[in-house]
Amino acid sequence: MTTSFVIAAPAIPSLPVVGDSKRFPVNRIYCVGRNYADHAREMGHDPDREPPFFFMKPATAIVTDGQAMAYPALSKDVHHELEMVVAIGKGGSNISADHALDHVWGYGLGLDMTRRDLQGEAKKMGRPWDTGKAFDQSAPCSALVPVSQCGHLSKGRIYLTVNGQVKQDGDLAMMIWNVPETIAYLSTLFTLMPGDLIFSGTPAGVAAVQRGDVLEGHVDGLPVLQTKIV
Repeated sequence: MTTSFVIAAPAIPSLPVVGDSKRFPVNRIYCVGRNYADHAREMGHDPDREPPFFFMKPATAIVTDGQAMAYPALSKDVHHELEMVVAIGKGGSNISADHALDHVWGYGLGLDMTRRDLQGEAKKMGRPWDTGKAFDQSAPCSALVPVSQCGHLSKGRIYLTVNGQVKQDGDLAMMIWNVPETIAYLSTLFTLMPGDLIFSGTPAGVAAVQRGDVLEGHVDGLPVLQTKIV
């Protein structure tokens, strides 16, 4: 039976897939906080003592297909945070780290754009980070590559250029919690579902962007992520 709605149903957010005309439907976006030791230190935290923690962005925050990102309102301090994105193809809860990679459909790149001033205010007041992290167009993403094409990525350079200059530079092997461990831990908190994305953390070098900046994210074996701040 066809379901009918009282208003027009919103479109399903999706990402392009390398080598395929079909797209990957996006369900939820989970982000891992401070998952690179150097980034944890630059934000004033001890990376050796904290278990992983997570926050979320709405799927509608995605900017894709190389489109520009609009500089958000109510902020004068918007930062870039480049991350490898893990696309979940098979759901589950209480997934063991040994079997976690069986749930991965593919990989891509994403920018966890952050209104740092609003996030800072929320932290001081003990409030949620939503206004700093989950705003419109806060998740530019590249196309996804299926595991069958790229394999599972556990090491390799991850870097971001702004107007051609390298601003963030690290290695996937520098993650405090690797992808299987992250999936395993996250699946104890939420039942993962097909279409979920996991932003796996950012290396050091996060900094403010300005209108007109061109951002390019790179990981060997994955499509370049490019967006312009307008």
